[in-house]
Formats: sequence, structure tokens, C-alpha cells
Amino acid sequence: MTVFYEPVKEKNREKMQKTNPVKELLEKGVSEGIFPGAVLIAAHGGEVILFEEAGYSSLKPHKNMMSRDTIFDLASLTKPLATTLGVMKLVDNGDILPDQRIWSILKESIPEDKRNITPRLLLCHCSGLPHWIPLYSRVIQYPPAIRKKMARRVIMESSLVAMPGEKVIYSDPGFIILEWIIEKITGMTMHSFVDHHFYGPLSLGNTFFCNIENSCPFEEDRFAATEYCEWRGRIMRGVVHDENAYALGGYSGHAGLFGTAEDVYLIVEMLRNHFYRKSSNFFRPETVAAFFERQEIAEGSTWALGWDTPSAENSSSGKYFSRSSLGHLGFTGTSIWIDLEKDVIIIFLTNRVHPTRTNEKIKLFRPVIHDRIMEYMGAA
Repeated sequence: MTVFYEPVKEKNREKMQKTNPVKELLEKGVSEGIFPGAVLIAAHGGEVILFEEAGYSSLKPHKNMMSRDTIFDLASLTKPLATTLGVMKLVDNGDILPDQRIWSILKESIPEDKRNITPRLLLCHCSGLPHWIPLYSRVIQYPPAIRKKMARRVIMESSLVAMPGEKVIYSDPGFIILEWIIEKITGMTMHSFVDHHFYGPLSLGNTFFCNIENSCPFEEDRFAATEYCEWRGRIMRGVVHDENAYALGGYSGHAGLFGTAEDVYLIVEMLRNHFYRKSSNFFRPETVAAFFERQEIAEGSTWALGWDTPSAENSSSGKYFSRSSLGHLGFTGTSIWIDLEKDVIIIFLTNRVHPTRTNEKIKLFRPVIHDRIMEYMGAA
């Protein structure tokens, strides 16, 4: 199946260029050192209203201008745009159930404290698994072919920090286990599975995982640079920033996806069509609706399945996104917000970690620019 989506086109581009406070704010973000550069897409009612770029894709070792087709390390956007899509497909096909215990899916010896973990708990970060484990230092000594197996063993042998379902703990290891589930059920690598079912049919030529053992399909200058990594001794560009993902071959269930703003938008627009127009090209609409529903399993949780929703205060989405919204952030400076009530999509990609992750100014900037966009589009 191939589903062709029209390339992104802006509404009234010439008119908007004359008076565009969003573009001005992006340029201010560059000049104030909030991020070297950014690409932004905003759509309302299925029409792209803004498609803007600003600043630089790299500052060191030399400057390159940002462009609309710059490829970003999407970091944790891998979770909703790859891993969650894969799990959603398995649920939609009836291959697994959201509340099925992982021991019955993986057919492996699972420690007693983890036997009650389910895909639902993993997707909404209520599994009790820790936030992060330095897997890279534990597995880099092994041949690449067995590193994922060793990492999964480390996760399974690690102590839970809460009982399953008891507490919200945003967990990279949880999504590494979800990748394992996809591979176990399908007999395919996760990247092959999502390529076959989503990126290929959507004709996404700029969305991919970079395997560190193979040459990257694009020139280095196409990428937004990320951090200078002390461990690897260089600026990361065209290579995954996340250390664990790098050690596991270039990607895992929690990080490693690369893509352009336009490709990210087309994935989100596909999901929007299933939600609004009840499209069934990739999923049954009711499956998408179920994954978009806030779970509220643990007290204070804002998580749906693989997606977050706005917190009551200080949400990165700003003050105008409704409670019926979904979003996700990526450590490198990437984000998605979708308002299902107001029918708004905002893709905001930056390389804020270039050249160092200590730059956290984007935390205050994100809600401001989302508010400005919503006001500009008349969705405030």
C-alpha cells in the first residue's frame, strides 16, 4: 500500500511574509542563543499556515544555514513516531493486547517483579522501570550484534523504582522493551517494520534510522548538528546524539530516529486523518482514538499511550492548547503538539544542544512560541 500525501504548502505565503511575528520570535530565539537554529510548521484545520526556518544548522566546526529540509536528530520523538506506531500496529492487528503481560508476549524468563508489566504500562510510563540506565557503558564492550540482547538483560536485572501501575516515571528503558516486543512479534527489526508499514507508504524520503555500522544516506551538511560528545570526542552530526542509542547500533525504542520537519508533519497528519476523517489506511480509527486517550493510571499522570498531554500548569504547549491535546518533546530540542479540539498541529524542531546540552533556555521559550502561533492563527 502506498498513500501519497501532498507536499506541505503554505496558505497565503506572500501575505504572511509581510507581517509574521512568529518568524520574528524565531529569529529572536537565534539571536539570544536559545538555539542555533530551528524549523517550524504550524497547521490549522488541515492547512499549513506557517513553514519557517531560522538560524544555523551548525555553529562548530563551521557555520551552516538552517533550511526547511534540514534533517534533525529527533531524539525522544522516536517514541511516538516509531515505537508507538509499531505497537499501535500490533494492537490494531490483534497480535498483542494492551493489557497483556510482557512475559506472555516475549516468551522469555522475566523476573518476578516485572511479570505484571504490560504494553499499556510501558506506553504511559507507569511500568516502574527507572528513568535511565547507562547502558552504553555496560554493552559497548560486546560485539554490536549482541548489544541489544545484553541491554535488555541489564534492564530486566535492574531493580524497579516503583511497583507496576503505581507511579509515573518517564522511562527510556520502557521503550527499549517495547522495541523488543515489536521485534519478537514481527520477526523484523523495528526500523524495517516501521519503514514497511509507515515511512515507505507515506513516501517519507527523509525519515530513517542511522545504523552506525553503515554509511549514512545523506551528506553531513544536511543534518542539524547536536552536542560535542566527550565520550566520542566530536560534534555529533548525522550520528545519533543519545549515548545508549549509539551503543545499541544507532537507534533503539527510545531514540535514534532522524527526519525533517515536513516528514514529521506528514506522519502526524496521517494520524490526524484517522482521528478526524476516520481514515483506515493504516489503522482502524478506534485504535488511534484509544491510543490518544489520557490513561490516568497513576495519580498525577498526564500520559496517553506513547503521547503526553498538557499538564495543568507550565505546559511546554503554552496556555492555549486544550486538554484534548497530545504532544512529546525530544532532548535535542524537538517537539510536537497536536490540539485535537482546535485541530492544530505544531512541529517545532531545534538543535538547542549544539554545541552543549547545558543550554536549557528552550524550556521558557517553548510555551511563548506556542502561544504566539496560536494567537497568529486565531486559535487562542
